Amino acid sequence: MDAMDWALLRELQDDARLSFSELSRRVHLSPPAVAERVRRLEETGVIRGYHAHVDLAKAGRTVLGLIRMSCYGPTCVLRDDKVATWPEVLEINRVTGDTCCVLKVAAVSMEAFAEVTDRLGSYGTPSSTMILATPLDWQPIAPPPRLQSDRQ
Repeated sequence: MDAMDWALLRELQDDARLSFSELSRRVHLSPPAVAERVRRLEETGVIRGYHAHVDLAKAGRTVLGLIRMSCYGPTCVLRDDKVATWPEVLEINRVTGDTCCVLKVAAVSMEAFAEVTDRLGSYGTPSSTMILATPLDWQPIAPPPRLQSDRQ
């Protein structure tokens, strides 16, 4: 990825609804060149999709928490694709340490959160942590810092 790809990503992360015409104006590249670069970023999987950033509380999901799972073997959460379809489950992350995975869950109430925790009990031992506030809920990806050898 070159500097122009990063410029395109910066603009699209700011507003993914920009037209190729507006995007080209912002990065100083022709619309056909912008379209080609964006398509290439999509085809190579750098851009995986375009999504609305939803305010969970305003969408009725006021209870947010992380559930750590201690589960291994055939009954592991990671082996059952159905868990990923539960509407409360926002993320499933495989992790290191004494737990297998961590799920980010958004529920409409404490009772609904407890039901998710109970359902997860059939996979192993769940342990939850409530999220009280989210000072940083999303941040755009930026180019990685240059390596020391690149600077010389």
